[in-house]
Amino acid sequence: MINDGAALEISQVSSIKNSPRVAWLLQGAGAYYQPIMSEFTRLFPQTRVFTADWPGFLPGFEDSFAVKQVGSIKVLSIPGTSKTYKPSFTYLSPRVVAPLFEFHPDIVFSTGFSIWTILALLLKVWCRWRVVVLYDGSSPGVDYQKSWLRLSQRRLIARIADAFVTNNRIGKTYLTEILGASADKVFARPYLVPHPKTYSQNSENLDLAELQLQHPVFLFVGHLIPRKGLHELLQACSLLEERGYRDYSLLVVGDGSQRLELEEFVKTHNLGKQVKWVGAVKYERVGAYFQLADVFVFPTIEDVWGLVAVEAMIFGKPILCSKWAGAVELVVDGENGYAFDPRNPEQLAQLMSRFIDRVDAIEPMGEKSKQIMTNHTPEAVSKHLAEIVEFVLNKR
Repeated sequence: MINDGAALEISQVSSIKNSPRVAWLLQGAGAYYQPIMSEFTRLFPQTRVFTADWPGFLPGFEDSFAVKQVGSIKVLSIPGTSKTYKPSFTYLSPRVVAPLFEFHPDIVFSTGFSIWTILALLLKVWCRWRVVVLYDGSSPGVDYQKSWLRLSQRRLIARIADAFVTNNRIGKTYLTEILGASADKVFARPYLVPHPKTYSQNSENLDLAELQLQHPVFLFVGHLIPRKGLHELLQACSLLEERGYRDYSLLVVGDGSQRLELEEFVKTHNLGKQVKWVGAVKYERVGAYFQLADVFVFPTIEDVWGLVAVEAMIFGKPILCSKWAGAVELVVDGENGYAFDPRNPEQLAQLMSRFIDRVDAIEPMGEKSKQIMTNHTPEAVSKHLAEIVEFVLNKR
């Protein structure tokens, strides 16, 4: 269980004098953040979200927090077929400064080492606000340990920021051991967690006859690109085919540049009866497929967090999770799933065969996933963030 925040003596949120003004600088304020912003605003009514990418309120969260869109987001990345994150630069409009000045917050939460984070820190001395940096997690493709310029910039940010929030322990290790942030101002606990009501959970409208599913149903949800590891998952399915394991289904939800290549692999390796292609699905409809599945498989080659695995857990699914996903820290091996190396299809095939051979193990492991997630809800996240608010306000 992840709960590695700095040691605090925290009183009740209500003891925070004169409810502070809190600004959030988010690159995007979509489905992942809205439940958290809604709950956080209940604790701190003087909260305002500034974002470059605003899709509108999700059903059930209408007008639950104040939001202002500033400019747009532009991501410049180096094209390629790498199985890791591509080097990239994210442009955000500096025009955020004017509305931020106007709001004049006491605390600014800002995502990552972005332009907006840098601006908030540059203005920190004059505006006398505190800055908390949100860092999703660490992985080789986004750590830039071989880039002197980026690493130097991040180390400077680590010195100036008042606190950091990260989803997992590996993120804290990067912030403290590589960037040199003081351990007492780095809080490691999942903050990107889903809320069940953001999904449509009704699977009754799915055309199950057309899908022709055999149980157990393994589910993959994600972009069909090399980094997401579906090719490696299909290699494991090929090994199962060679060993006579055919009474199962792999449901693939998503689309991407690799689809034609992967469909050809399925045909070549005689996996057509097992692998079912769904294609792209609207976010709010993904819940129906989580509900339909028996086991969730997350074979990513690299992911700083992996919210999709966490989403599967709130639906009570056992998780087969790549060891290269930040969310693997929520998987208790043998209790609610198993960790594996996606570059080792043999290992994954063996784990899948366990569920095929022992379908009776699926339900109790799924219940364990659901139990773990009771500690990681938007309400729990908001209370944790409230503790961080008090920490930085009392910081000298």
